[in-house]
Amino acid sequence: MFSYSNITLQSFRTSWMPASISAAMLRLDLLHPEISGNKWFKLKHNLEAAKAAGKDTIVTFGGAYSNHIAATAVACNIAGLKSVGIIRGERAPVLSHTLIQAQENGMHLIFVPRTDYHSKADTTRITGLTDNYYVIPEGGHNALGALGCEEILSLFPTGDFTHILCATGTGTTLAGLINSALPQQHVMGVAVLKGAQYLEKEITDLLKPTASATWELLHDYHGGGYAKISPGLIDFMNHLYAETAIPTDIIYTGKLVMAFREMLQQQAFPAGSKVLLIHTGGLQGNLSQTPGVLSF
Repeated sequence: MFSYSNITLQSFRTSWMPASISAAMLRLDLLHPEISGNKWFKLKHNLEAAKAAGKDTIVTFGGAYSNHIAATAVACNIAGLKSVGIIRGERAPVLSHTLIQAQENGMHLIFVPRTDYHSKADTTRITGLTDNYYVIPEGGHNALGALGCEEILSLFPTGDFTHILCATGTGTTLAGLINSALPQQHVMGVAVLKGAQYLEKEITDLLKPTASATWELLHDYHGGGYAKISPGLIDFMNHLYAETAIPTDIIYTGKLVMAFREMLQQQAFPAGSKVLLIHTGGLQGNLSQTPGVLSF
């Protein structure tokens, strides 16, 4: 649908990195101004499947600040598909910038109570649609989403990295990385949700028998839970940008790089390790912050 030429592999060094460790950031955030980061990789095969099945409408799920909702609306608009977003919770008096953007890109929003949202069982009843729609799970979490994410490590030569780090929400991107990583590489997911031990099975269910890399999901770096934002996180993100010119987001990549720093302090990586961090985009979520809080 569009070129990957904007994506870069950016080596970086900070004041808190030991000389014995090297690191680079795969800047998926640069892919597209609105379909940013890993979102496109999770959507691409699902959109193809919808079209192949003759469906003209995509139905998906998310919260008021969902990167997935924002990206799906734009991707469907470009692909000539209609889109419906089933949004968790009651409609707020003033919509978030994310939902306003989704509407501007043609997405029809349906707000449902959390009980209905979590069941997700009767999409026809909730949407009023009949059978000419295709459902993409929240966050693009299905086998086709993981298949698209297998492409990420092939964008640049990444075989000499010893460790691959990625923030983890649904586990879809992490599964794709594990499926495509080399046997000698270790893939590490940083869970941004508190109490997300259930993700181990969610990820395992998306792994192929051919997956040969070792992997683990880390649960100690969520910073208090999903969307919990501390002054320390904001300060860290601002300092990181000052040192590297890499903008991060408050939900995923900010916590990812902060986790990387803490792991370095805990000497989690052997000397000589080469660490690849995956920038999964989501920078639109920063617009929820007061202007000027973030320096980028």
